[in-house]
Amino acid sequence: MFILKNSSSISQIAQLRSPKFRQSGPNCTLSFWYYNYGQSVGAAEMQLLVDGLKQPTVLWRAYYNMGNQWLKAVIQLGRLPRPFQLSLDKISLGFYDGVSAIDDITFENCALPPPALSCEGPSRFWCRDTKACIDSLLVCDLVDNCGDGSDEDNCNPDLQCNFENGLCNWEQDVEDDFNWIRIQGPTPTVNTGPLKDHTTGTARGHYLYMESSEPHQFQDKAILLSPLFSPSGNGTCVFRFHYHMFGKQVYKLSVFQRTVSNTKGWLLWSKFGNQGNRWIRQTLYISSFKPFQILVKGIVGDGFTGDIGLDDMSFLGCILYNGNLPTISTTTSGTSVPATLPMNNCTEEEFVCRASGHCIQMIQKCDFRPDCSDKSDESACVTEVCDFEDKTQCGWYQPASEQMSGNYSIRTTNVFKWELGRGANLYPEQEKHCPSVDHTTCTEEGWYLFADSSNGEFGDIADIATPVISLTGPKCKIIFWNHMNGSTIGSLEVLCKTRNKTSKLWTQSGSQGPQWNRAEVFLGIRSDFQVVFRAKRGVSYMGDVAVDDITFEDCSPLLIPDRPCTSEEFTCANKYCIPKDNLCDFVNDCADNSDESPTI
Repeated sequence: MFILKNSSSISQIAQLRSPKFRQSGPNCTLSFWYYNYGQSVGAAEMQLLVDGLKQPTVLWRAYYNMGNQWLKAVIQLGRLPRPFQLSLDKISLGFYDGVSAIDDITFENCALPPPALSCEGPSRFWCRDTKACIDSLLVCDLVDNCGDGSDEDNCNPDLQCNFENGLCNWEQDVEDDFNWIRIQGPTPTVNTGPLKDHTTGTARGHYLYMESSEPHQFQDKAILLSPLFSPSGNGTCVFRFHYHMFGKQVYKLSVFQRTVSNTKGWLLWSKFGNQGNRWIRQTLYISSFKPFQILVKGIVGDGFTGDIGLDDMSFLGCILYNGNLPTISTTTSGTSVPATLPMNNCTEEEFVCRASGHCIQMIQKCDFRPDCSDKSDESACVTEVCDFEDKTQCGWYQPASEQMSGNYSIRTTNVFKWELGRGANLYPEQEKHCPSVDHTTCTEEGWYLFADSSNGEFGDIADIATPVISLTGPKCKIIFWNHMNGSTIGSLEVLCKTRNKTSKLWTQSGSQGPQWNRAEVFLGIRSDFQVVFRAKRGVSYMGDVAVDDITFEDCSPLLIPDRPCTSEEFTCANKYCIPKDNLCDFVNDCADNSDESPTI
């Protein structure tokens, strides 16, 4: 079908209407090929008209000339319980010059599940009236998968939220950068975010979204907090949610679990980048021996086309907890630790938890995962996130032997070494080659770590290292911001040091301009090693190297789950579960290389 212009009146409309459909199933999609070409061909849009709703819902738009080609559009219709019709509209043809056409319209997976004669097994649910047999994971997920609503009857409203009447018992985190917004219809920015919600599939329904336009900046985060849950006995607690990540500059959505209230928790799942203009269902299995909370965190990308949507969040098999999660009290060293060890039966190969006297393996000390209830196994280690604002070095220290020069004894004064600094303490002229503001607060009062080149001589080396890290996971990386501005900057290196060898992981030399620059270094699975920042001094004093906001991301080692791996996962030889996407990708995700075996 194509449009032929037949008069020059300004506000003409061409409409192509579908037959009327009685209803559609939850996985229904519509696809078609369209052609929109010409100098002033103008916009076209596909609208959904639902019986009983005055306002049409825009499902798809082509805004302008898309070139001399057929393009495919895929639209997610989802579950529509009422009769509906589709309308393809072309508006304002007064200046129309071009060709608009449509072909090959296809509906897929639009029927409800068929009736079944029997429905056996604990993982199946038999629908009351339609007699369809569906997966029990689809029960109480805010989607009418049966077609008669029986899979959504008798559900606990405290365990689900479709955002039609507010946030239910979810809360906005007060320590993030901005809030999730509840909205109907499309997000304000074109070509990003959803056009409709997931619950109703129309512009009338509500959902949450994260606005990525100004004043929000790259890496700003919005965090949503779930209610608190008790450990779910021997059953597994399942978290289902729908997310929408559409836009060129969509960055990251992640889900964390925590058992201590003032911590970030550990990562359960994350997704990067543009996933297309559709709602995607995600199911997460959660196990915990302590009361816990779920955090859903969206991070802004480097532009305004990065809106992320959330809808229809529900828990299955989970028990609400009416107490409070514990908090950590910290002292200047990081954690409060009693001076003497408690009574214990630990061997010399084991670490004694300071509060309880509980024994854990030495390999669990300094592995970015607290295994002691008081976190004492992580207290004398490098801090996971360090911004130097509390004027400590977060466990980073300068090895004394590095300050030997030839056979001389250690010279403590005028040595080229790392120290804490801030813009407010600089002397005149120094801001030309030393940062005048830190990266964390962007003010003169903020602290950073720098190697002061007004000391030492050409070629001197200054090292600053972490305590020994016992074990890391497959996705571990270190992210930091560095400032290298000055006419005689030497170099900055990131080294990995084990007992007998030191390898270089990252290096940068020379002036990089008067701003903070982000660097990311992949560590992966390593054991018993130290990370070292090494600064080499240039020819003169105009060469200060600074670092700030050092983060170890996703570094805790893999945990063997207390459940079998799912069909989406691969079971490693050592019983870890990893996503099947990670097979044969040259990364040792299992930690024993069984995911990279030539036999797969």
